[in-house]
Formats: sequence, structure tokens, C-alpha cells
Amino acid sequence: MSSVVGSVGGGRPLSLEDLAIDVEGEADRICRAVVDHAGRSMRRGAVVALAGDVGSAVTAALCVRAIGQDRVLALLLPERESAEDMLRLARLAAGSLGVETLLEDVTPALEAVGCYRRRDDAVRLVCPAYGEGWRSKLVLPSVLESDGIRLCSVLVQPPEGPPEQHRLTPDSYLALLAALSLKPRVRKMLEHHHADRLNFVTTGTSNRLEHDQGLFVRLGDGEGDIKPLAHLYQTQVQALAAYLGIPGPVRNRPPSTDPLAPPRSGGELCFALPPAQMDLCLFAHNRALPAAAAAAAAGLSPEQVERVFRDLDQRRRETRRQHLASRLVEPVAEIRSLT
Repeated sequence: MSSVVGSVGGGRPLSLEDLAIDVEGEADRICRAVVDHAGRSMRRGAVVALAGDVGSAVTAALCVRAIGQDRVLALLLPERESAEDMLRLARLAAGSLGVETLLEDVTPALEAVGCYRRRDDAVRLVCPAYGEGWRSKLVLPSVLESDGIRLCSVLVQPPEGPPEQHRLTPDSYLALLAALSLKPRVRKMLEHHHADRLNFVTTGTSNRLEHDQGLFVRLGDGEGDIKPLAHLYQTQVQALAAYLGIPGPVRNRPPSTDPLAPPRSGGELCFALPPAQMDLCLFAHNRALPAAAAAAAAGLSPEQVERVFRDLDQRRRETRRQHLASRLVEPVAEIRSLT
């Protein structure tokens, strides 16, 4: 388990101190895992897709610390709908680490597999007028504001006039999700190409919330030969980022002021809670602490925390398949996993 400094006990109120980690010890532990996995898989380096976010930057920094900057390749994989600051922040992170970067615009590949066309077709199932010049975003009601089943909608912005929100039907939701999933899958395909070319490992950059809740695309951003951060809460990743010297603009990337900007993490889409509040709720739920304990620490009501708890459990059930390994009818005794 991660090097957590404190744990709730003796009647002491829950606080963010309970999620504090020994950052140096944790960084060393992760680096040993990176070195071990690269060695056991007979790979000589690591590919990290930098996206301007703290998770990918910390993953790259840990790989540099573990195996050296000359054996880490930072991929920059923008497309025509990427956030405006994505490339700038990704380059800033790469520059601070002194790693080689490789830029590949994935727009042509996404066009070739029909990503944008399929996305638009899915939106038109609930908004027939959707077309050229329109923008869209998948949205969910806040977990704090609704005690019922939260259903996905699509927020659309026509070229002129106010934005509109349309409730997605089951068919349109699945079609939209399938189309949007092409983006991380195409990126991961290129990541594997360069990993194979260089005899490197691929990396996953999900944190604990994203891994726990299945907030990733299967065979896309959730995939990686090694996932250095999947056991760490968001605030622990932030603490590692500060320790590893990740530039402030990357660590403190401000929320977009564009209401149609895509969510920057699965947690932002599904829970709409700041990282500290979300971490406290998830930590409390994982430790079977009462909602009142998390509520006092997170500045929420016990009723709101109960909603978060229920949503966490529901998403675990719904996304269980995200974590399933390929099913074999019969184990092949001669083939053993590295893990």
C-alpha cells in the first residue's frame, strides 16, 4: 500500500492529513516498480503521452527518475478539438524533464476512422439540427444536487444563439460514447507503435479515482504496461508533482472558462467535485467511515456525502467490465503473467 503517513483513529476527525504520503519514499517505491517491470518485460525505456495534465507529467517524471531522461519518450498527440493549452503545457512539462518529444497530430487518423462523423451522427439522434459549426459536450447532473438516477445529456452550442441541452437516449448515449472512445484508442495505438519501435513500455496515467471508477476507455487511456499512479488519490498525485518539480502551470492548470470544453478528467465529468473533496469522500468510503466524518472534513452535508457514496458503489458495479481480463476457456499452463 502507499506510504500514507496518518490514518483515522482515536476519535481524531478525518482531514486531508490522513491522505498525506511520504513523497520521497513513495517516489522511490514507484521507481523501483518501473525498473522492475521494464527489466522483467525486457524493455529498455518508457513512452508517456503528455496531455498537459498533472497525471501524465508525474508519470513522465517518475519514469525519468527511474530509468533516465534519455530512455523516456514524451508523445504529444493533439487533435483539432484539443484544449488550447494542451500543447503548451505538455511542452512545458517535457522541457522541465529534459525528455525527447514527438508531436503527432491525430486528427487525420480520427477523420479516417470516422470519429467526428460518428460523434455528430450520435448527437443528431437527439438533436436533428446538429451540424457544421456546432459544438457539443457530454454532461451529467452534479452528484450533490440530485438524489435520483443521474442521466447523461449532451450540451450543444449552435453557431448562433444560446446553448441547448438534450437528454440522451440509451442508443444515442452508447453511440456517442463509442465515437468519443476512438480518440484515446487512436492515441494508445500510436503509443504502442512507438513503444514497439523503441522497445519501450507503455504507461497508463490514471489516478486512483479514475482507476477505481472505471473512468477510462478500455484499450485506450486506461491501458498501459505499467500504471504508476493507479493506487494514489488525486491530492497525493499533486503532492508528488510538487516534490518532483512539475511546473506550477501544469500542477495548477485552471478550469476552462469555456462551458463547451471537454472535461479534463473522468472525475470532473462524473462528480464535479474539487479533488480534495472527492479524495476525502473516496478515502472515507474505502475505510468504511460514516458519511458524517467525510462531510465535516469536506465541507459537505452528510446527505451529499451519502449520495457520493452511493454513486461510487453504482459506478463500481457499472464499470466492472473495464477491469476484466480476457476470458480463457482453460488456462494455458505454459504461459505465465509477469504480475
